[in-house]
Amino acid sequence: MDTVLTVAIGVLIVATGAVLLTWFVRSRLVLGTPEDQATYQVLHVTGLATPELRAGLEAGAEKAVRHLRDLLGTPAVALTDGTRLLAWDGVGADVHAQHAVSHAVNAVRDGSTVVLGPATVACPDPECRIRHAITAALTTEDHLVGALTAYTGNRPSARLVRAVEEVARFVSGQLELAELDRSRAKLAEAEIRALRAQISPHFIYNSLGAIASYVRTDPEHARELLLEFADFTRYSFRRHGEFTTLAEELRSVERYLALEQARFGGRLEVTLRVSPEVLPVAVPFLCLQPLVENAVRHGLEGDEGRGRIIIIAEDAGNEASISIEDNGVGMEPERALENLTGEGGDHVGLGNVDQRLRSVFGDEHGLVVETAPGAGTKVSMRVPKYSPGVHVH
Repeated sequence: MDTVLTVAIGVLIVATGAVLLTWFVRSRLVLGTPEDQATYQVLHVTGLATPELRAGLEAGAEKAVRHLRDLLGTPAVALTDGTRLLAWDGVGADVHAQHAVSHAVNAVRDGSTVVLGPATVACPDPECRIRHAITAALTTEDHLVGALTAYTGNRPSARLVRAVEEVARFVSGQLELAELDRSRAKLAEAEIRALRAQISPHFIYNSLGAIASYVRTDPEHARELLLEFADFTRYSFRRHGEFTTLAEELRSVERYLALEQARFGGRLEVTLRVSPEVLPVAVPFLCLQPLVENAVRHGLEGDEGRGRIIIIAEDAGNEASISIEDNGVGMEPERALENLTGEGGDHVGLGNVDQRLRSVFGDEHGLVVETAPGAGTKVSMRVPKYSPGVHVH
């Protein structure tokens, strides 16, 4: 009996301790002080509004406006672009929403904050909760793009006016980042278009010529090469995604080299050494094919002997290490530097690839070129396995 009693007391003590510990943790981490709760709430709501606003004012207004009203705690909030009401959240939409653009006209025109009273805002309904408005301009890079208007029933305090201005500044900052995202996407697309334009017409002509040469002697091989050519061009001219996986990029390189081997026959020897661990790594679209094309064009075409290309992709801790090496004619280091900076214009896309790697991953991840006259060329890059903002779609 004593043993049973002892065990029961022990269980009771453990259970009581667990309850007290749970209460303590919750009171410290979840409840906290009123100031902690308010800070958490503000951070939480701004976190909810941020991704919606990063889609742009017109695209994100409808979803973001509810979170903005939560931040301000007013009966209603409106977002306008200067000519149209984009979104309204709260009471009074049936009466006041149609006037939101006119309420914000002065703020949008002057880039200022305007407080409106009952003479402008109020309606005949004595029970209406909307009698005053604070409207603040939204800007991106000094361009007026719209206004945030908060509606309230009481005369707005200086604190509320300041809060509306701060929320408008937050919205403006997110809209500016959205503009930068769009500009970056347009720049990336322009760079990819430039690479596509530089895909050698001679390569296309020579590939089709090589395929035609097999039509009678080896029709099955001609069919395989034609499929490789179709897949290569489909991949190179696809319209979606700034990034791809290393596996997809290497597969496109294999197709390209298969076509070049059909053209050069036994003169072109290719070695690929790839670690499976790095195949899922995200890389900029068309970052390898231009480098391999350079190896063929400038490293092998002028050499009547046997050309060799070695492509290595291996695990290097937090990075993937990739290199393309040829045994061709090489070049002066000064000329290699000119090609990297885009001044030489001699190597297809070398500067383009270098610039994209640096803009995405940082300057330490640019191309490294090792070369000398008669010693061939080796181009290397290091790509982080994980990088914020880099996603394959």
